[in-house]
Amino acid sequence: MKYKKIEKAKFINRPNRFIANVLIDGVEERIHVRNTGRCKELLIPNADLILEDCKDIISRKTRYSLISVYKNDMLINMDSQIPNNVIFNALKENKIEEFQNIANLESEVTFANSRFDLFFQHNNKDTFLEVKGVTLENNGIAMFPDAPTTRGTKHVYEMIQALEEGYHGVIFFLIQMRGPYLFKLNWEMDKEFSEAILLAHKKGVQILAYDSIISKNSISIGKRIDIDLSK
Repeated sequence: MKYKKIEKAKFINRPNRFIANVLIDGVEERIHVRNTGRCKELLIPNADLILEDCKDIISRKTRYSLISVYKNDMLINMDSQIPNNVIFNALKENKIEEFQNIANLESEVTFANSRFDLFFQHNNKDTFLEVKGVTLENNGIAMFPDAPTTRGTKHVYEMIQALEEGYHGVIFFLIQMRGPYLFKLNWEMDKEFSEAILLAHKKGVQILAYDSIISKNSISIGKRIDIDLSK
């Protein structure tokens, strides 16, 4: 996935979940934040940012959107709208080793009271896949979530229901950076979500974590990394 036009900036503050104030060439600008997570460890004063210039979209109130932030030397993609596209393209291009030569790939497919991110057929099995973008990292360990997610927990239980009705279920954590060697659940932040994931794993839902290849204007699937679901 490539962004058409990017701009560098410095972070000032974040008055609410959707808006941040930044400096672009010394001029203060209000921008859109494409991530409703807390991201407190990333969005600190004077952090280096990468923005997408969206001036050609007439309906927008802000010209720029935040897409990436530097944490020391590590570039982390923060765009929560992008992980689904990354996984969709990776599946189409056979870049996920567990799912080669799939068929009938679709986005946003309804099941029960949820709409799962992706649906496809693999080895003659109907499969639902839910994508979770991961931006939280500490000492080489990526974690999810960075804020409580009631909606995410609901999706996990409905994935278990899909499994019980004969579907194959996958929960895919896309780590939006290159560098972590391990993925863990953030039990301290959201015990309910973590318990749901652990139950899903025990029931047979496939849990995967991959990192990403990040540049200033692109993000694509990287390699699978180890997972630790324990408390």
